[in-house]
Amino acid sequence: MHQLMGWDDTIVALATPPGVGAIGVIRLSGERAIDIANNLFPSKNLAEQASHVAHVGLLQEGNRILDEVVITLFKCPRSYTGEDVVEISCHGSPFVQRQVIDAIIQKGARLARPGEFTQRAFLKGKLDLTQAEAVADLIASGTQAAQRAALQGLRGGFSEELKQLREQLIQFSALLELELDFSQEDVTFADRTQLKELLLRLEKATHALLDSFKLGNVIKNGVRVAIVGKPNAGKSTLLNSLLNENRAIVSEVAGTTRDTIEEILNIEGVLFRLIDTAGLRDTTVDQIERVGIERSLEKMKSADLVLYLFDIADSINEIKNWVLDAQAQGFHFLLVANKLDLAESALLAQVSSNLSVIPLFISAKDKTNLDELKKAMLREVLSGEMLHENIIVTNERHYQALQQVALALADTNRGIENGLASDLLALEIRRCLQYLGEITGEITNEDQLDFIFSKFCIGK
Repeated sequence: MHQLMGWDDTIVALATPPGVGAIGVIRLSGERAIDIANNLFPSKNLAEQASHVAHVGLLQEGNRILDEVVITLFKCPRSYTGEDVVEISCHGSPFVQRQVIDAIIQKGARLARPGEFTQRAFLKGKLDLTQAEAVADLIASGTQAAQRAALQGLRGGFSEELKQLREQLIQFSALLELELDFSQEDVTFADRTQLKELLLRLEKATHALLDSFKLGNVIKNGVRVAIVGKPNAGKSTLLNSLLNENRAIVSEVAGTTRDTIEEILNIEGVLFRLIDTAGLRDTTVDQIERVGIERSLEKMKSADLVLYLFDIADSINEIKNWVLDAQAQGFHFLLVANKLDLAESALLAQVSSNLSVIPLFISAKDKTNLDELKKAMLREVLSGEMLHENIIVTNERHYQALQQVALALADTNRGIENGLASDLLALEIRRCLQYLGEITGEITNEDQLDFIFSKFCIGK
């Protein structure tokens, strides 16, 4: 359990979103939480009441009635923060909520900092750091996939995986440290063959977690998809059809789209950030269109997936050249042949047979094969990954630390192969333990905690 670093005061904050609503929940946590609530709640002596029980009554500051409320008690250590917690459910008027919070502050509490309730839960050992961060991810989740990944972290799935890695390393680290105590006797307690086998297993598990970050990043942040192609290929029509609304202006006049337009599409729980770009062409006298084309190229380079849309009747050589250029630059792309409604079957066969990458044929105007396009987009970004009960890394901080763990494991493995001395092997293993401990919060510092929890909302 971490020390509280002098955090012995009582905090208060609105735990529900600000604004008018049916109710608002005000949360207190700390040593004086029940005492402060008791001073404003003459109906009962809350100090004598059982934990996890709700009480209805008037909240008063002196003779002035603030509201009729429901007060719920959570006595330490059986609370979210591990401290005494009081939750006051009042009416959802911002004025009433402000009056209640002001009265609580007058009685000795202070306003909570962002994420301070969860930070106290971490410091009291109710959650480890990965679970605490999963709380923020769950609050921010906008899709089922993001919700599922956050719940997996909140339930401790990721923590348990790291715990197993650490425990196995600690066992060997202890044996290596013991060898140092008996260095004069030249004895060996840690079997190097077993240690090497363990390191290989740990490297495999670590790389599996690192590989899951690609999927985790998709789940958490969505997929940037640039829709590119020549003018009048149907990019804006495709965007409108995918969204089922007229978001972009559609015209037969080339160069209608002058700037990028971004919208979000949810496909089976994964967010795709669709970017409709200005049509790509080599020559234009319009300065504004030229700027739009330059932005289109920038979006294409930064996108996770590029949809290259072309008219089925376009020149095959132009499409071939684009594919070769895209492959050379390492773009992740799908070829999409539009205007299927205007094409004959012979033309379709000709297009398919002359391209190294088989295109998906659609009609953006008639919405033909758009479901197949969505499935193809999903396949491209998930690459067969399942979104079920697998441990998925979604946090950049965790990913960076795991990269360091992988490097330290590789260095330790090389050290064994080169007959490295016990003290240097122990040092490498301590590096691994350091980075694993930083992920879960077993090894941390106050500045790191303040940075992590500052990104939480106030009241959580």
